[in-house]
Amino acid sequence: MHFKWNYEPPTSDQRKAAEELGQKMGVSPVIAFLLLRRGITTESAAKRFFRPQLADLINPFLMKDMDAAVDRLNDAMGRKERILVYGDYDVDGCTAVALVYKFLRQFYSNIDYYIPDRYDEGYGVSKKGIDHAKATGVKLIIILDCGIKAVKEIEYAKSLGIDFIICDHHVPDDELPPAVAILNPKRPDDSYPFKYLCGCGVGFKFMQAFAKNNGIPFSRLIPLLDFCAVSIAADLVPVVEENRILAFHGLKQINQNPSIGLKAILDICGLTGREISMSEIIFKIGPRINASGRMENGRETVDLLVERDYNKALHEAKHIDKYNEKRKDVDRHMTEEANTIVERLENQKHQNSIVLYDEHWKKGVIGIVASRLTEIYFRPTVVLTRDGNLATGSARSVAGFDIYSAIKSCRDLLLNFGGHTYAAGLTLKWDDVKEFRDRFQQYVDEHIQPEQTEAMLNIDAIIDFKDITKKFHNELKKFSPFGPGNEKPLFCTKNVYDFGTSKVVGREQEHIKLELVDSKSNNVMNGIAFGQSAAARYIKSKHSFDIAYTIEDNIFKRGAVQLQIEDIKPTDTEDL
Repeated sequence: MHFKWNYEPPTSDQRKAAEELGQKMGVSPVIAFLLLRRGITTESAAKRFFRPQLADLINPFLMKDMDAAVDRLNDAMGRKERILVYGDYDVDGCTAVALVYKFLRQFYSNIDYYIPDRYDEGYGVSKKGIDHAKATGVKLIIILDCGIKAVKEIEYAKSLGIDFIICDHHVPDDELPPAVAILNPKRPDDSYPFKYLCGCGVGFKFMQAFAKNNGIPFSRLIPLLDFCAVSIAADLVPVVEENRILAFHGLKQINQNPSIGLKAILDICGLTGREISMSEIIFKIGPRINASGRMENGRETVDLLVERDYNKALHEAKHIDKYNEKRKDVDRHMTEEANTIVERLENQKHQNSIVLYDEHWKKGVIGIVASRLTEIYFRPTVVLTRDGNLATGSARSVAGFDIYSAIKSCRDLLLNFGGHTYAAGLTLKWDDVKEFRDRFQQYVDEHIQPEQTEAMLNIDAIIDFKDITKKFHNELKKFSPFGPGNEKPLFCTKNVYDFGTSKVVGREQEHIKLELVDSKSNNVMNGIAFGQSAAARYIKSKHSFDIAYTIEDNIFKRGAVQLQIEDIKPTDTEDL
């Protein structure tokens, strides 16, 4: 991957404002400038940003239909009706189901949960799921992370005497299902101040409202915040405002007292005793929670997340870890096949999007393959597989391009679709796949901006190694949790040299372990450049080069830092 480096130096007014804010807070102008870039201009706003408070969570009753949802849940409990908590089979859906079920079972026993089978039932509300509810005497279904488009299915449930409360965050259609209550901040008629909750976040707000209405102390909800942090990280929603508060305190919960199921996952990941960040969730925890739904059935994941006995949880976590190993094998094989197809289609190099389909690809892994291709080729990508006479697909996008709108433009060809700006799912007839491909690609060609298909690194600040002090690193860590809307700060240092001890490492000699110096200090900085061994020869040539990097804790040297180097360029290039 050859990145284009983008850097906008601060204006004179910004430098002055950063110096003033830095003096008030006792931080460097670089740290103050990073705050200004996030719209934080006062000392009090900075304190709220660095120490998010649960007291600042939004009143849940500001969400449309919340009163109706709480009233219906109270009625169900009062009448001792059977309640079913139903959710999607991905991380967001499974954590949402676990959160709502785990909270409500403290007060009510006539309750169960249900995760549809990806291969047998598909995404969202299924007739099979409703028939199961009817057969088991369910009168109320609380559905999480899906349901916003299930008009016919919920009409069917209503005809059987089953009510629905929908907790979703996906973009609604013009027609809403006939549910008793629809909790979704993206509803056009909802004035809830924060629009970017994940499905688990909407479920949490529902439980917050239920607790408030019934005089249950908020402290009873705090142990469930670890599920919110996992969901926010895995679903890649913006880590700003209310999501930042939930993620901050959720990470605190994971690091201090995780739920039994999550503790078992941490143990099998080898993360016990380490500081867990959003990154560990995305790359370690999330894939394991997802693996059950991708390879078999997501109910096993919820079984694990709500388990009360640690030994049973550890057994279940090991079982799910095996699913994850299988998933990685299938993922690797499918990605290699997809890459071969893209490379063979030379004209893909001149197109702004990728649409691939193969009737033998596994439905549960096509979303991961779409993500991989988006990362490799930096194009909005749709990957489809065959399911009888139908094609089922997953779509992933690049920064700034709304892939949901691109898919919606082809809605007359689609039997079902849903999602949000950067990720979506769709179903259509197999015979319509080629027409969909042509129309989707035409839409992308007409709406995407050239810079959106460039591999871009947005540099936050140019600094020297002498600026990277322990105090500076500790101040940087206060910007976490990181994610969309609050990316980890990316720095550049120019004119650096190999100290003489850098070397290629890795099983396939694909990484570089670096020891670097610059011309303005005697600091020797440790760094790691993953997948960049091609630059090793230049680094050893004793010429200077520029690096773009984030600053991380060195897990092998307590208290030390390590640069995670995203890109390396000879100093004489003109990117900056």
